[in-house]
Amino acid sequence: MTRITQHSVIHYNPSKAYKGYTLFAPMGGRDVWLIDMQGRIVHQWTMPHTPGCHGVILSNGNLLYAARLPERPLPEFGGGGGNLLEADWDGNLIWKYEDVFLHHSFCRMDNGNTMTLRWVSVPDDIAETVKGGIPGTERKQVMWTDSFREITPDGEVAWEWQAYEHLNPETDAICPLCKREEWTHGNSCIVLPDGNIMTTLLSLDTIAIIDKGTGDLKWRWGPGELAHPHDPTMLDNGNILVFDNGAHRQGEIQGYSRVLEVNPKTNEIEWEYKGNPSDEFVAAFLSGAQRLPNGNTLICEGPSGRIFEVTAEKELVWDFINPFYHPYPILGHSNVIFRAYRYGPDYEGLKGKPLDPEKFEWLNRVYGPKAFSPA
Repeated sequence: MTRITQHSVIHYNPSKAYKGYTLFAPMGGRDVWLIDMQGRIVHQWTMPHTPGCHGVILSNGNLLYAARLPERPLPEFGGGGGNLLEADWDGNLIWKYEDVFLHHSFCRMDNGNTMTLRWVSVPDDIAETVKGGIPGTERKQVMWTDSFREITPDGEVAWEWQAYEHLNPETDAICPLCKREEWTHGNSCIVLPDGNIMTTLLSLDTIAIIDKGTGDLKWRWGPGELAHPHDPTMLDNGNILVFDNGAHRQGEIQGYSRVLEVNPKTNEIEWEYKGNPSDEFVAAFLSGAQRLPNGNTLICEGPSGRIFEVTAEKELVWDFINPFYHPYPILGHSNVIFRAYRYGPDYEGLKGKPLDPEKFEWLNRVYGPKAFSPA
């Protein structure tokens, strides 16, 4: 039986995997699932809208979720959401923030505010000077870019950054194979411990750290190395983990994806995971990676609906195929996932929470592993 005909957990090495619970929200559906290491459902949230992209479990056990509004001003742009929802463990909505220009990602901050990522139009006099992209492909003669906006629990704007005020139209050129409808196509929103913001600017093949005080890009890396990346995270050792999707990779005929750990002090790659051969691992869009407490890396291969875990030595120790299929633009009936997260059993947001697969016995019978025995 090949991998594409299987679903749920298809490989698990308990002695080497990081034990915990994995959260994912299939694109096109309204359910957010939490599964154990055997692939059994232990909790479910059913949301009022499909995901703009994903959800996360907060330290209080609530789900913070980007919902996709049915009516959006830029429906053809990838990652559009428009609505942030917070639901308690039982699925009751306790907070909502609507902004039709929200897209891709968000971050709940230590001060209780939420950093959001949103689209903003580029002033015409700047847009016409931006280099790169396919000529004449602006959206209705308008170019869009990204803005970060910090909002309070009451929905007030506490801080804002707009990309066009801090980028250089001459040197921050759009990938020549991308449309000029978007200058940057940010897809990540991470507030670092020092308060600065880290993101990936897909159309610029760049990871960037924004100085919250000045608005300047205090560190940036990627052109010539990255190809339309997603999901950077700052590791405990100060390095940055990022999913390098590989779309429009310079100088390559055959596309491939990889996960990189880069040292921002030296700009050197210190760890890399890719397929063997390289074209065995291809996820040209969506996707992400998470470094786990035991040093393993959880990888979301978004377009194929696959979530898997590898050791530092790149040994596969857990492999899961999303069994939930829904209609999705371009791909049709698909099991695509934007991002996935593993939470350890000691995670604050899971303490005292019922995580009983017996509650979902029928669902686990249908969607769980059919014939699975750990390695």
